[in-house]
Amino acid sequence: MSFLSRRELLDAAARLTALAAWPGGATADDYPSRSIKLVIPYTAGAAGDLIGRPWADKVAPLLGPVHVENIGGAGGAIGSAAVAQSAPDGYSLLLGNGSTKVTIPLSSAQPAYDTIRDFRAIYRLITSTLAFAVHPSLPVKDLRELAAFAKANPGGLSYGTPGVGTGNHLVGEMFRQQSGLAADLIHVPYRGMAAATNDLVSGQINSVIAVVSSQNLQLHFAGKLRLIAVTSDRRLSGAPEVPTVIESGMPGLRYAGWFGLFAPKATPDAIVVRIAAATRTAMADPQLQESYRSQGLEPDIDSGPDKFQRLVEDELVRLAPIVKSIGLKRD
Repeated sequence: MSFLSRRELLDAAARLTALAAWPGGATADDYPSRSIKLVIPYTAGAAGDLIGRPWADKVAPLLGPVHVENIGGAGGAIGSAAVAQSAPDGYSLLLGNGSTKVTIPLSSAQPAYDTIRDFRAIYRLITSTLAFAVHPSLPVKDLRELAAFAKANPGGLSYGTPGVGTGNHLVGEMFRQQSGLAADLIHVPYRGMAAATNDLVSGQINSVIAVVSSQNLQLHFAGKLRLIAVTSDRRLSGAPEVPTVIESGMPGLRYAGWFGLFAPKATPDAIVVRIAAATRTAMADPQLQESYRSQGLEPDIDSGPDKFQRLVEDELVRLAPIVKSIGLKRD
């Protein structure tokens, strides 16, 4: 039997310590030992808050405190990049969506992050639909009339979105292309949807393309804005009078949005699985499901890391030629 020298023992101990400190060697045994930060890459009060904050509240008994931080700007790219650069330890998560994970990287010449290289998917929380909304003073009731108005009033139709390269912007450019509009449609990017909606209500802009939410449904029923089309296959149960883009003669505008949880790429499997399991438990709660459905959102109760990762990768492949064909560019 051979014995290790003191130096060999110290060297071995040092290697084990380094291995334990490396993210790939981490386990979920002691996770989490402190509060988790969820970055919502949009300004406070936008759709991201209506999705991320209820999740944070519901998952807290399972994972401990979740601190929500809004980091808006660049259509969600600034907050997303911040999480991509965070330590891969499970304490910095991102509430990402089709805009931040698909459209923005595809439409950027020098993206601040790479969806596949810098992130790993954890769980899709909800699916959503976008809506075309106009100021009540605009004499249009559907997409055909909206296109006709734009053609008859060059430069007179402006639409707000939460930023260049977002899914909202993508749908707007698809509308421009399919309606034969050129300079007749002006895109006005905002740091978040809340500011765009406020400007629509006050008449600073005359239309927006927004994620359907309880806020814009309430404004619609109050007559402060008018929803004229939704990008889903079916009409909304909460506003059945609003036609779909298919019924409006523009099936090519169908677009299903989603929001979900992401972590930095090197986050250990054990931690990702633990977050996903806690999220699945939280999503099974009827109260949380109802809070989402009341906002026009559909909760996903059967997601997971592998399933969600495949969806994101498929979306990148599917939308790449569309982004290229319409010349959508952020920089």
